Amino acid sequence: MTAHSRPTPDMALARSLFDELAARTRVGRGILRASYGEGENFAHGLARRTAEGLGLEIATDAALNLYMTMPGKDRTLPRLVVGSHMDSVPQGGNFDGAAGVVAGLSALAGLSRLGIRPRRDVTVMAIRAEEAAWFNSSYIGSHAAFGRLEPEALDVRRSDNGRPLREHLADAGGDPAAVLRGESHLKPEAVAAFIELHIEQGPVLEAEQIPVGLVTGIRGCLRYAHARCHGAYAHSGAAPRATRQDAVAATAELVHRLDGACIAIDQKGEDLVFTVGQFNTDPAIAAPSKVAGETRFVLDFRGLKEATMRKAAGVGQALAEEIGRRQHVRFDFGAESYSYAAVMDLAMRARLKGLAGEIGIPALELPSGAGHDAAVFTAMGVPSAMIFVRNAHGSHNPDEAMALADFASATALLAAYIARDGAP
Repeated sequence: MTAHSRPTPDMALARSLFDELAARTRVGRGILRASYGEGENFAHGLARRTAEGLGLEIATDAALNLYMTMPGKDRTLPRLVVGSHMDSVPQGGNFDGAAGVVAGLSALAGLSRLGIRPRRDVTVMAIRAEEAAWFNSSYIGSHAAFGRLEPEALDVRRSDNGRPLREHLADAGGDPAAVLRGESHLKPEAVAAFIELHIEQGPVLEAEQIPVGLVTGIRGCLRYAHARCHGAYAHSGAAPRATRQDAVAATAELVHRLDGACIAIDQKGEDLVFTVGQFNTDPAIAAPSKVAGETRFVLDFRGLKEATMRKAAGVGQALAEEIGRRQHVRFDFGAESYSYAAVMDLAMRARLKGLAGEIGIPALELPSGAGHDAAVFTAMGVPSAMIFVRNAHGSHNPDEAMALADFASATALLAAYIARDGAP
């Protein structure tokens, strides 16, 4: 690769953007950029002002996704879209999501500085409302961009203030009626490919001491968020073990045995991760001197194939029936929610891997355990890829620790892909 085709991202710009985002959206120790809230609105305004300074074309859609485009030599070609979201979870970190938008702007600034004009239009997309923490719905912005947001999503109330999405969208200047009609800004046939740069949200790259990851696929999620075990309350000293209907003991056995079964499925080569993120009794009724009569818990299955996740859930149902009979309790997993898995485009992965080798950037292939907007693009038939940046301390917390040197390597890879045309 020649120096001309290996543009250097504008790291001074990147550093400035990260610093301003931190200064203006930090609340306490963490970052607060609520979906369609003050922090996310500020982040989008900052991205827009930066793009205007770079001479990019600016557009928004009805859901207020932001599109910042460098015109290509042949504007009839389908565009390359790069980017990510800019909202955060409560008390999140500064890089989750925002790094993808900053990378896109920094890469285009580097291209512009060298006088490189890509063959096709390249759009940096700042996506709205990716985090499910606010409206209990993932990928609101990217679904709306394709005209695929479910109408009922507009009536979902935000977790912190109880106001519906349609009101927040209207207050921010969006058009809920157009979203409801399914108006789309993006057409799959008009998008050549999508690349999302994001911090890794797990420990793999940090443990391997590798700065950049190439994502093989995004795990889907099959979740039972309102699972219950119904037993009977009793005196902890007076109730004999044989007659107890102990919801805690039964649920603990279920979790232990189901965890073992999921580990066995994963070790056979079927990608699977199982988590019980919540497990509690009712604090208004439970007491140290009581046998617990009820538990509430969440079952979360994640994998690259829906069949594997449903296989594990079926094992859980069978175990629940067997344990329930023996322990004299009744399990009810409740309603399920499902977000689809997405396999990243093989040709794009191969191209990114080859470019990383040419540039001299160590890169590791790995799956993504968390959901990302790239899953929506994949589901719409758009060839998609993801670049991970090494990040210490995980994400969704104030201690995210992405090194700018690692970010520079990942963004250089993105810029090289754009300079090579960006077609899948």
